[in-house]
This record gives sequence, C-alpha cells and structure tokens, in this order.
Amino acid sequence: MTAAPGHNPTFAARGPAERLAEAAPFLLVPLLAAAGWLAIPQGSSWLTLTVSGLAMGMMIFIMASGLTLIFGLMDVINFGHGAFVSVGAFVGVGALAALDGLTGAPSPALNALALALAAAAAMLATGALGWAFERAIVRPVYGAHLKQILVTMGGLIVVEQLILVIWGPSEIFFSRPEAFKGALTFAGAAIEKYRLVAVGVGLALFLAMRTALRATRIGLIVRAGVENREMVEALGYRLRVVFVGVFVAGSALAGLGGVMWGLYEEVITAHMGGALMVLVFIVVIIGGLGSVEGCFLGALLVGLMQNYVAFLEPKLALISNIGLMVVILMWRPQGMIPVVKAK
Repeated sequence: MTAAPGHNPTFAARGPAERLAEAAPFLLVPLLAAAGWLAIPQGSSWLTLTVSGLAMGMMIFIMASGLTLIFGLMDVINFGHGAFVSVGAFVGVGALAALDGLTGAPSPALNALALALAAAAAMLATGALGWAFERAIVRPVYGAHLKQILVTMGGLIVVEQLILVIWGPSEIFFSRPEAFKGALTFAGAAIEKYRLVAVGVGLALFLAMRTALRATRIGLIVRAGVENREMVEALGYRLRVVFVGVFVAGSALAGLGGVMWGLYEEVITAHMGGALMVLVFIVVIIGGLGSVEGCFLGALLVGLMQNYVAFLEPKLALISNIGLMVVILMWRPQGMIPVVKAK
C-alpha cells in the first residue's frame, strides 16, 4: 500500500535510513564530546571544558531561543537583539549591587534569591524595552527584510549609546554571590559552581519552552503560526497579538541571557550584546529557523566547539564555529531541525 500524497509517515513507520537521518542531529553533541575526549590528552581537562562548553551553550540558547521564534513566526530579522542582552546585563548587575545584603550573605538561599530577583528585574526591563522596540522600530518594516536589517542595527546602536550615557563607558567588574563562587572537584577536574547553575537554568528553560509549545493553547498557536501563518489567521486567531507577545518574551529571554552571561564573565560592557550576536545567529541558523529543539542542539554544539578549540588552538575558536555552520548548512541547508513553512 502506498502512502497518500503529502502524507508524512510516523517515526515507527519509517525505514531505518529515514530514522537515522531524523535522529542524526541529536547524535552530533555526543559525537563532538567524544571527539573532544580523543583530542584533549587529560581526562580532567576534558571534563572541565565539557561542563564549561555546556554552560556556555545553555546561556547562548537562552539568548537565541526567543530570536529563533521571532524569525520563524514573525519573519523578522532582528539585528538589534543584542541590545536586550546588554540592557539585561546592566539592569541585572545593578539589581545585584542594590541587593548586596543578600549577595554577601552566607546563606545559599539568600544568594539564590538575589540572583532570581536580579534576573526578574532584567527580564522585566528588557521585556518592556522589547515592547517599545517592536512598536517603534520593527512594526513599520514588517515584510521588508533589508529595511529590517538597517533599522534594527540602528536600534542596537542607539541602545548601546544610551547605555554609555547612563552607566558610563568603562567596563564594570563585579563578583558573583557568595554561594556561586569557587569550584567543585570531581574526578580531578575543577568545575565552577556557577557553570553548573547555568546548565541547570538552561535545561529547565528548554524543557519549559518545549512543554509550553506542545501542551498549551498559546504554544500550539505559536507553532502553527510558524508553520502556516495564513491558515492560523484564516481560523480567526489574531496573530498580531501573538507577534507582540513572542517579541516581548524573546526580548525578556535575551535579558535573562545577558545577566547570566555577565555573571559568567564577571564583567559587562555596553557592546557585549552586539559581540555575542555572532554566536547567537550561528546557533539560530544551524538549528533551523523557528525550531527550539534545533536552537538547543546548535547552542550546545557551539559552546562545546568554542571551548575545545580555544583550549587546543585559541586563535581558531571563533572561526571553528563559522566552519561548523558551513559544514552543517552543506549537510542540511535549512538547518538541523527546520520548521517547514507552507508557501
């Protein structure tokens, strides 16, 4: 019996080759980790770099997850996304400075509370900024990609200049809350506590987003809008409202990623968001536009690649991720797990 035209068989009904092709993206992360194990002579160094790479990947995923949905649902190329990362970092660090009584306390619970409050402040500030950014800058250029690139880049420059006016041009150095300082020793490897926290937060966010997109009404509308916008609008849903909500949520996630990255580096600058956008866009592109799962896998690959190559040959760290993007796009031009949009 032949399948009806346009019918997509279930995973169980597919042949071994089709199953392997579908599962292949999920094998890349363990394969890269195994390659790192072979290339790095000491097991303790490999473990330290792997945890660091996973932590870096999780933070990049937090920044990129909102952007991939904005790409997929709204068809908006937002080069100003880095502005939300920078603002989130400065607001979050400012909140931590105001909560110095909690950050310096010997209680891990109080330290965690300070971190949660700082993250909430960063997300609220960048969510509000995202709402204004969408109304003033993005909305007038829906559907015009060249204009989107120009005006969102202009928005990024304006926000960076405002940061310089408000917080000054100097780098701001700071320390993490007491409970997140130092490292744990495991199998001879030193693993920073904060990197474990970053892995946990990123994994929790991924699971929450995946559940929300698959099990809630608004999540199903967002997924349907990514795949077939015209059909969703024909069913009577106001995708314009969903657009704004996704943009605000994506901006808030960028702010969360910014404050977490600032704590990771323990230094923030006005231009940090723009600099990080290279890695964020690589993740979004290789993952597949609109795909949260692809974004997650892409971020882990980028984080691991960056750390392994930086250890072996520091000068090749960034170009290695560009090479990774080229190889993946030659293999799958639409990304690892693309969300197909009906035309």
